[in-house]
Amino acid sequence: MMSRQQRKKAAAALHEKLQILRSITHSRALSDASIIMDASEYIEELKQKVVRLKQEMACEEAAAGGALQLKHSSSSPSPAVTVETLAGAGAGHGFLINVFSDKSCPGLLVSILEAFDELGLSVLQATVSCEDTFRLEAIGGENQVDNVDEHVVKQAVLQAIRTYSSQGCRQQQE
Repeated sequence: MMSRQQRKKAAAALHEKLQILRSITHSRALSDASIIMDASEYIEELKQKVVRLKQEMACEEAAAGGALQLKHSSSSPSPAVTVETLAGAGAGHGFLINVFSDKSCPGLLVSILEAFDELGLSVLQATVSCEDTFRLEAIGGENQVDNVDEHVVKQAVLQAIRTYSSQGCRQQQE
């Protein structure tokens, strides 16, 4: 058993740590439970920032890779596609999908979204740019659980791009 003095020291140490946590998370809460809840929300915000930063980094890497491919290849470079598994996106898991191509083709987004639909993925969040280049950053959540992993998603996206490129984009460029 702890003596009364030891309990007082432990309570004071806990209070001090909660005040540090309150300060770090910019919480204005007064109760211990509220400080902990604010800290939990702060951690979730940080997780979302990490996901966004990973998206930006993958997109920049894809853009740099696309530029390198253009310099080293006279043929048409294939789009860069990266897929990462995200824990905690919906009921099961989700995916962070980045697609970058040095050229933009009308309708490419539709083909990729159809591939998502065929896999049973719903788009939870997406950023798309298709002015001079094609860039897609999407977070896809799994609707149906049927052995969908990073590799399956990447192959489906690549197949959608290949199919579209052979049908739509080349016809428009000719």
